[in-house]
Amino acid sequence: MPLILSAGSAVIFELDQGNFHKDEDCPDSTLTCIFSALNLWHGSTANDIRGSMKLRAFVAMPFGEKPGSDGAMIDFNRIYKDLVKPACESAGLEVFRADEELAAGDIKADMFQELLIADLVVADLTLDNPNVWYELGVRHALRARGIVLIQAPRDKQPFDIYTDRKLHYSLKDGVPDPANLEQNTQDLTNMVKATLESWHGGNISPVYQLLPNLQEPEWKALRVGDAVEFWQAHEAWAQNIELARRNGHIGDLLVLADEAPVAAFRAEAHIKAGAALRRAERFDFALEQLELGLAVEPSNLAELNEKGICLQRLALSGKPCFTLDRARLHYRTVLQQYPDNAENLALLGRVDKDEWIAAWKDSYPEQKLADAVYEEALLRTAIASYRQAFRRNPGHYFSGINALTLMHLYHYLHPEDDRYRQETGYMAGAVSFAADAEAEPSFWSKATLGDVEILAGTPATVTTTYKEAVVMAEKDWFALNSTLSQLYLLKDLGFRPENVDAGIAVFARALERLARPEAQWQPQKVFLFSGHMIDKPDRKPPRFPNDKADIAAEKIAEALSIQGGRRERPGADARRCQRRYSVC
Repeated sequence: MPLILSAGSAVIFELDQGNFHKDEDCPDSTLTCIFSALNLWHGSTANDIRGSMKLRAFVAMPFGEKPGSDGAMIDFNRIYKDLVKPACESAGLEVFRADEELAAGDIKADMFQELLIADLVVADLTLDNPNVWYELGVRHALRARGIVLIQAPRDKQPFDIYTDRKLHYSLKDGVPDPANLEQNTQDLTNMVKATLESWHGGNISPVYQLLPNLQEPEWKALRVGDAVEFWQAHEAWAQNIELARRNGHIGDLLVLADEAPVAAFRAEAHIKAGAALRRAERFDFALEQLELGLAVEPSNLAELNEKGICLQRLALSGKPCFTLDRARLHYRTVLQQYPDNAENLALLGRVDKDEWIAAWKDSYPEQKLADAVYEEALLRTAIASYRQAFRRNPGHYFSGINALTLMHLYHYLHPEDDRYRQETGYMAGAVSFAADAEAEPSFWSKATLGDVEILAGTPATVTTTYKEAVVMAEKDWFALNSTLSQLYLLKDLGFRPENVDAGIAVFARALERLARPEAQWQPQKVFLFSGHMIDKPDRKPPRFPNDKADIAAEKIAEALSIQGGRRERPGADARRCQRRYSVC
């Protein structure tokens, strides 16, 4: 399907076989504007528009004609063709079934891989077929959810799944009963949808029901070594994801997320897209992506922490329905599952720190210091959270430098109180060692060393160390501005003014060369073109034949020219815009 997006007179976006093309002068932040506009299109959401990639269903059932319990032949190929496949497709899934019967213990690698990775497995238990039982057992053992059981009438139920919910369909003369086929198909569609929607509502597998402490394997651990084609496709897709992430091409990440063949892959892309949007300070869009990933992997710690950051930043921005208490509750909920995670404890400390800062930062300049002194309880709460994180993981220098800085601030604001004075002495060395010992030095490790110099160094050492950090920042506006913002907070309190001013000068100069993400150019207009996918060579009757592609491209170009648009680049044509999606 041709899809071209033109913004004003500056750019045309094109979606070409899963690749996202745009004019080099057009920033990725434009995409968020486009999706914002699409939110208003017939009441759709950006997620509805993007999320049209189908999930995967694997069908475990006998093949061909087999005798039933009464000796009458049952045509399972007709059951698949007339009932199972249409029902799954109606529920929005792409259906896979092995095309030949396999002897027990001789499951092909690709088929086995589909069995493990598919979003849903539909198992037909009309007969006691050993292959079907084996496949169901493997799925039950390695995946807790995503299973639908179906069967035609049979004399007795298998004992092990006697109480399991199953969809019963009707037969007549060994094929789906025409009188009940429509209803059976609708019932199966509804059951498939309900199973997917309640994915995390409970364990379907009896293995995971009986062993509540058993954890599902991480999906990449379910790699079947001989399923070469499957993983080659994934690795090529993953390389594109990583390239888009490194280049900050958020639009590419959003498109690639919907191009993944199964939900597990999509979760990986949504996580990276969410993190990229968060770094671009588009916390609302980032939260949307993270929620999509968490719908598939609700226990993904990195994603849960990213979600907390977005909740926290949205609260600080005054976004309705977002509060620091909501962010704090999120982190505490995560800590119930990961009680020793230093990153989560440090992020909880950030919430406490933000609450302390919020208590005085909007005061009159002459009142700020007095209010900061008064809110000592909030300051001690933040110190406790950061200190606990650093003690859980002494290599986690982020929590260490925050605890250390807040301790120094506490001494500055309360010189008569010695409660942290001895601790700051040895903590400075521990934080410096942890940051300096990082296997691959990063902006954050170098910036941490600069923060230590703020506390105990000179303007010259502050400048030198922060310059080394800026070199490692790779033009990351979010990272540079985050450190600069913390320095301005210290400046507001009059803390070590010479050192702080030296640090501010380094980061202010670095940020002068970069554009604030949301301040980049935004389009004045957005044009959306949607249509049919170009016909396959054997399509009868023709709908959009290949020889009409150039004509369509010229018509689109003419229409855009009237509106002041232009082609993305010379030679672009409608053939490059083929898509599987019927709606964008």
